[in-house]
Amino acid sequence: MPIKVQNDLPVKRILEEENIFVMDENRAMHQDIRPLKIAILNLMPLKEDTELHLLRSLSNTPLQLDVTFLRTASHVGKNTSVEHMEQFYLTFDDVRDRNFDGMIITGAPVENLEFEDVTYWNELTDIMEWTNTHVTSTYHICWGAQAGLYYHYGINKIALDHKLFGVYKHQVHNRKEPLIRGFDDIFYAPHSRYTTVSSEEIRKHPELMLLAESEEAGAFIVASEDGSKVFVFGHPEYDRMTLDAEYRRDVAKGLDISIPKNYYPDDDPSKKPELSWRAHANTLYTNWVNYYVYQNTPYDIGRIGH
Repeated sequence: MPIKVQNDLPVKRILEEENIFVMDENRAMHQDIRPLKIAILNLMPLKEDTELHLLRSLSNTPLQLDVTFLRTASHVGKNTSVEHMEQFYLTFDDVRDRNFDGMIITGAPVENLEFEDVTYWNELTDIMEWTNTHVTSTYHICWGAQAGLYYHYGINKIALDHKLFGVYKHQVHNRKEPLIRGFDDIFYAPHSRYTTVSSEEIRKHPELMLLAESEEAGAFIVASEDGSKVFVFGHPEYDRMTLDAEYRRDVAKGLDISIPKNYYPDDDPSKKPELSWRAHANTLYTNWVNYYVYQNTPYDIGRIGH
């Protein structure tokens, strides 16, 4: 699938080196089709890493995607250059009058705070409310999934005794649902978080479907019955070395951190991590784009919400 991005986005070169079809703005202008408009609200501190993870994950359908990166106006991160943010990111005010076929709201390293104590919480709730009328389907990731579940359905997160960190086994509950079509009964996915949500509370909401969970990691994939909201409480978009970088960063900080579970061969951090989740991650993103965005969105994007 061609992903349309700005010509000089730095991760474009990396994607092209991986043989992922990335279309620049000039070529896209000469194609007589309507690409799907996808907004990505990037709340992660390492913006460029997240750009790469998500664009790679979105690259496996024949549909053309036109991606717009968004940032919060009420909080400015310190880990990505101001020049990069100004050149490649818009704020909510820039797009509030536009419609999008799909939107992704990423995780953020603020899970130990109460939602209302997050500096950009009011801005985020404005955005999440806006998605109800301006986006066909919104895909929430990790803390973003917890925030979305709390805002839309009143289900709060629960603090864990220790960091849930590693690659965990999950089981599919209803393989007839399009979001998990093609999944095996058992699959693996990475997690890295200090909080969780209650599967029991999710099941109490008739408009929510718990599609996959883990005995160790809890709820993993949840969707609203109409497909307008998807919540994924882990990081299937992570690449092979992401957890390794997190582990080494925490060790360097002197934090009390365990070796990521089911990640290094023989639990030996000197060995190359095993990649055991990529196929299902690709299937998840492909299913979301195809069944929850493309199949449901109107050709006239102005009719979203009407």
